[in-house]
Amino acid sequence: MHDDRSIVEHRLRRVLTERLGPAVRSGRLPLTVGKWDVPGEPVPVAEGLSAVYGPAAPGQAWGPAWGTTWFRVTGRVPDEWRGRTVEAVVDLGFDRGMPGFQCEGLVYRPDGQAVKALNPFNDWVPVADPARGGEEVLLYVEAAANPVLAGQTPTYEGDRLTSSAEPLYRVGRTELVVVETEVWELVRDLEVLGSLMPELAEGDARRWEILRAVERALDAVDLTDVAGTAARARAELTGVLASPANASAHRVSAVGHAHIDSAWLWPLRETVRKVARTCSNVVALMDTHPQFVFAMSQAQQLAWIKEHRPEVFAKVKKKIEGGQFVPVGGMWVESDTNMVGGEAMARQFLYGKKFFLDEFGVETEEVWLPDSFGYTAAMPQLVRLSGSKWFLTQKISWSQSNTFPHHTFWWEGIDGTRVFTHFPPVDTYNSDLGGAQLAHAARNYREKGRASRSLVPFGWGDGGGGPTREMLARAERLRDLEGSARVVVEKPAAFFAKAQAEYPDAPVWAGELYLELHRGTYTSQARTKQGNRRSESLLREAELWSATAAVRVAGHAYPYDDLERIWKTVLLHQFHDILPGSSIAWVHREARETYARVRAELEAVISAAQEALAGEGASELTFNPAPHARRSVPAGGAAVVPPRTSPPVTAVSREAGGYVLANGLLRIVVDARGLVVSAYDIGAGREAVAPGGAANLLQIHPDFPNMWDAWDIDAFYRHNVTDLVDADRLTLTESGDERAVVTVERSFGASTVVQRLALRSGAKVLDIETDVDWHESEQLLKAAFPLDVKADRSAAETQFGHVYRATHTNTSWEAAKFEICAHRWIQVEEPGWGAALVNDSTYGHDVTRTVRKDGGQTTTVRLSLLRAPRYPDPATDQGAHRLRFALAPGATVADAVREGHWINLPERTVAGSGAPVEPLVVSGDERVVVEAVKLAEDRGGDVVVRLYEASGGRVSTTLATGFPVTSVTATDLLERPLADAPAYEPGPDGTLELTLRPFQILTLRMGRGA
Repeated sequence: MHDDRSIVEHRLRRVLTERLGPAVRSGRLPLTVGKWDVPGEPVPVAEGLSAVYGPAAPGQAWGPAWGTTWFRVTGRVPDEWRGRTVEAVVDLGFDRGMPGFQCEGLVYRPDGQAVKALNPFNDWVPVADPARGGEEVLLYVEAAANPVLAGQTPTYEGDRLTSSAEPLYRVGRTELVVVETEVWELVRDLEVLGSLMPELAEGDARRWEILRAVERALDAVDLTDVAGTAARARAELTGVLASPANASAHRVSAVGHAHIDSAWLWPLRETVRKVARTCSNVVALMDTHPQFVFAMSQAQQLAWIKEHRPEVFAKVKKKIEGGQFVPVGGMWVESDTNMVGGEAMARQFLYGKKFFLDEFGVETEEVWLPDSFGYTAAMPQLVRLSGSKWFLTQKISWSQSNTFPHHTFWWEGIDGTRVFTHFPPVDTYNSDLGGAQLAHAARNYREKGRASRSLVPFGWGDGGGGPTREMLARAERLRDLEGSARVVVEKPAAFFAKAQAEYPDAPVWAGELYLELHRGTYTSQARTKQGNRRSESLLREAELWSATAAVRVAGHAYPYDDLERIWKTVLLHQFHDILPGSSIAWVHREARETYARVRAELEAVISAAQEALAGEGASELTFNPAPHARRSVPAGGAAVVPPRTSPPVTAVSREAGGYVLANGLLRIVVDARGLVVSAYDIGAGREAVAPGGAANLLQIHPDFPNMWDAWDIDAFYRHNVTDLVDADRLTLTESGDERAVVTVERSFGASTVVQRLALRSGAKVLDIETDVDWHESEQLLKAAFPLDVKADRSAAETQFGHVYRATHTNTSWEAAKFEICAHRWIQVEEPGWGAALVNDSTYGHDVTRTVRKDGGQTTTVRLSLLRAPRYPDPATDQGAHRLRFALAPGATVADAVREGHWINLPERTVAGSGAPVEPLVVSGDERVVVEAVKLAEDRGGDVVVRLYEASGGRVSTTLATGFPVTSVTATDLLERPLADAPAYEPGPDGTLELTLRPFQILTLRMGRGA
């Protein structure tokens, strides 16, 4: 029987491939094709339609990388095809690989209306159904010659500035065909049954029942007259297709989907076109399949088609109103969540959900992040504060070491907030609804016996394309089929409501959802990460000072439009292949240019507000944008700084070479190699640097992961290391009462590094400014700080708080976290004393422990400064970089929070009247950090303040207001009143009494008095 089964299955594959599939299309009348090569970047549709076309024959080459060619397709439906279903088949030169990663096109009518997209598995255009005969065919195709870049091979084709001018594709067959609908249906029947059979147990009677029915159907087909015998063959399958699923069958909610990376192996401008193509496909499919439901996230992508393709947007909006096209996610883009700052993450939800509400009246409730590279433990609270209640991702199934124990669960964040979460057990967000994938979902589902349903996103994705009519045909046949999971196409909200009702007591997972893969994304493309961090800091300043000026200075207008536009630009670049550094060179080149423009614009906004606040005069007024007071300047205010009273800095040469720097708080010893061999906390009488160790030790590792160059750092990189201990030059370049600076110059490989180690008067940190001219390949540069601390865990800043991670490797879960993400600081401590490292643009870190010969323990904290992967950008991070970080001996978590803000939010000095600028709000406890001060989004003039508890403990404090406050309302992230929030009444002196739970985020809207 085994041989019999194999014979039938092999026969089925061959007949489908060589006879039935080709027989779906008959007639095959060639169409006339003309082409016009766009001489540069893509042009408006009207220009493409009116172009002068030359002839194009099958086999003709077209399309250099990133080029656009317009094709004009003409022909006539023969009279003898009357009553038949007629389509045009347009092959742009597809290689039958995955759609979205090669050439693709969008078809237009002569009036400029988009019809649908073309890709390897969607190469048809409707012409007539049924045909009258004699219809004239006139179609235009905007074809994109996107290069194939998905092979993990380093290439310079990833930027139009360096790509080849040679054509990439050749025109394929373009013809009119008759669709043999009965043959098409037969192929779908056999596909579904053929994919279901191998998933059933060998001894399962159902498997053999299907096998015999398939055998009878194949016998019934006359291969010389497939169309004429297809109905007879289908009749043999009616019984097995009608047999209902078992009552206990797994239940699948199938959701049409097309995860479109907002940039990856294509630039942003191409994503705009990909979205138009996919949306055109989807709305066309909805016209013929009223049961079809499609979910789309990323407000940015719908905003793009509203701007660039309003006629496509109008169709989408109509389908949203009809309930078939479903906005989900509630974020501006599907962002990275590891490195995005707290306020930026709040704005992802603010602007994403606001777009869906304003444009469609839709309140999205599902946060939809299938492909981001791990998920911050701050996310559950942000989800709930955005007005959402469910979370979906698939990416954690990619983890290399440990299998996540749940598919449906409650996810608990650092503040205790829980959100109902689902990981589709199908383990893909690009399902084809085939038998193998659905069987995997049912077998893999970890909630068996407690729950019975999962979600399957189906459709071509990453590069776009979306669901196909073939996938919908599978869904219909699998709706209630014995041996398979039950499949229903429905909205995500319908799935989540049923899943939560069925499994309200699902297990709880507390803390971050760490992806045991793609750890290199914390470091790749350092300039992009630096641009993001600085943009976030500048936006904080721009809002703070603009709001303060709008309240304090008559006539100063708050720049609502500019700030919203810039925020959306920054949020776009937080997409999970841009900020993580995993996109092509073109994307990151443009990102650098964009961040430079953003910086210039925000500097202008800040300057205008500060000059208005400073007034006329020659006194130097110092503005402090940080949430903590410094140098007699209040947080969020400005003042004339009095002369410093702290001890001066001293710098003394050492006989053995090097220097000793001291300021009464710290004593720093730099040896002849330029390494920090002592960082002594004078007040605590405690040495920070481990005995025999050297801090600020630059180390080089080979960095050639097994795959996914820009994404991954594999653990074996640690097997080889080179310490950079040779100094080309060591000099004391500055020595004064205010500051002393030791400059170290080194060279290694083809690169050089210059570090300036600075100790400031009154500062309890050693500042390290590092200039690297980086010309290495497949290398990793780290900065190591071996600390004389026995720390069982590290604390790393995340959004609106911090996360603790073990420094040991007791289990495979801890061992897998050999590279971790921190925002502005990472801190380690033992009872009574600790140390921190703060930075201005670094995210990747590692923390390890060793036992010394003296019995003590060394905890080494390292920053990952630069990488040099070659794919997808072969020149990743080559060139000049300036990175700033600092060692803070004796630092508590509170100290780390403060120093982290200070290094990212430097003071500014502006000439003015000298009158102080009082802050709009001041926290009465440093554990309650003011994250944002702005004017309300509805432009009513109210002040909005977002703050959070930063220590991880409950805090009662006051919030002082520096302006007349008429009302105070706690709101969600969209600045809507929270129904269950306590009432806040400002006291006679304008202060508010606040109590915050650990890591709580609190947004307050304050009405302004006259």
